[in-house]
Amino acid sequence: MFLERLHLLNFKNYADYEVVLSERINCFAGPNGVGKTNLLDAIHYLSFCKSYFNPIDSQNIRHEEGFFMIQGVFKNNGETSEIYCGIKRNQKKVFKKNKTEYERLSEHIGQYPLVMISPSDSDLVNGSSEGRRKFLDGIISQYDRGYLDKLIAYNNALRQRNVLLRQFADTRVFDAESLDIWDNMLALHGDGIHQIRLHFLKEFIPLFNDYYQFVSNSRENASLTYECSYEGTSLHTALMTSLSRDRALGYTTRGPHRDDLDFKLDGFPLKKYGSQGQQKSYLIALKLAQYEFIRDRKHTLPLLLLDDVYDKLDAERFGKLLEKVSGEGFGQVFITDTHAERIREALEKTGVAFKLFAVE
Repeated sequence: MFLERLHLLNFKNYADYEVVLSERINCFAGPNGVGKTNLLDAIHYLSFCKSYFNPIDSQNIRHEEGFFMIQGVFKNNGETSEIYCGIKRNQKKVFKKNKTEYERLSEHIGQYPLVMISPSDSDLVNGSSEGRRKFLDGIISQYDRGYLDKLIAYNNALRQRNVLLRQFADTRVFDAESLDIWDNMLALHGDGIHQIRLHFLKEFIPLFNDYYQFVSNSRENASLTYECSYEGTSLHTALMTSLSRDRALGYTTRGPHRDDLDFKLDGFPLKKYGSQGQQKSYLIALKLAQYEFIRDRKHTLPLLLLDDVYDKLDAERFGKLLEKVSGEGFGQVFITDTHAERIREALEKTGVAFKLFAVE
């Protein structure tokens, strides 16, 4: 699978841009601020129906314009597919495959798997648990449609339960029967989500450990563990035992939406004790493990987007990374860099076909 052609209209800083791409490696080189990352974000839209960086679609429309359009042509086992994403201000997003609009955007997720590595991934380490859960859910949803459906149903039930909890506080009237409906829905989907996550991590963590040793030259031991907000009991039991607290706070305090991933190096929290280089290596190992896991589950080569990966990586680690993604087991790769000649020399050493685009 690869993206053959990309066409943008009024997307971020691009008025009208079209490019024919290499099946293997594509590099967009130019100074900071010219829009290299925006090209990668457009490709992300074609895979996930949304931006990697800004969830508000209308804010990705070029200034003073009324719409944006992203169009991509994919080739997969000899078949050609055209993917279209269009946004008009104050209107619903339109997403089509071969001119047929999706009824639900979730139907598209996983058809064109993609992994992105970006400096903004540092939020996985330094940000809230929500970002780490989204990372986890984003991987599983690309190969398990049932999981995505469970997640959507769970989040809908969670919103309804939280609305009820706030109503109880406002009206000072408690309705146990109404609450029990949403407790049952949360338990039905939540326990399934929890089990699927644990099963995924059992397979994922060894991949991650191997990639961290590769990226870091085995300088330290990395660990990744799952922290459950209701360990040792069922979700329905946890909801009942935490009801008093939930009513006082006005929201649901236990469940898969409160779980987290714990990142450590040599037993110490990565956020507090890891250097910028160590954190970057950890994140790259996470994403490469994500790539391999999805590749093996989907039996296809996902797109790999490397946004400014030279940032905070020394030349040795960058060279190892480039050598890895240029080899067998990896497909189409997109790279951004600020130095055209530096990336050209590095790519020529790999011996793999590439295209280098100057972005001005």
